[in-house]
Amino acid sequence: MNTKYLMMASSIFLGLAGVVCSFAPENVLKYFSFENNALLAMIIHLLGALYIAFAFLNWTAKANLIGGIYSKPVSLGNTLHFVVGGLAIAKYFLKHTDASILIIPFILYAIFAVLFALVLFGRLALKKQF
Repeated sequence: MNTKYLMMASSIFLGLAGVVCSFAPENVLKYFSFENNALLAMIIHLLGALYIAFAFLNWTAKANLIGGIYSKPVSLGNTLHFVVGGLAIAKYFLKHTDASILIIPFILYAIFAVLFALVLFGRLALKKQF
């Protein structure tokens, strides 16, 4: 598998989420019916910063071989992020079934979790990315 496309896709997804959380944390809180609390807005803003940082990490690492012994911290970090994030979304959705908008991020998180786990554990063949 050419991991370049996986890294680019995850970078775009995380970058878009990061921009929304960084520049419109109050709108995110309002959309999910949370009161506009300065502390919660700051936490959403920090989440956006983390998403943007992860997006830049993935974008800059897209030319490297990812998987096996190559760039193991990058594949491990992505796998953990998408697995734990997907589980958190699923747990929230099970308690709040009216939040059907979370189905889309859950599906994307699940897809990225599976793909990064396959890369991490060497189940996908690596190709030179030049």
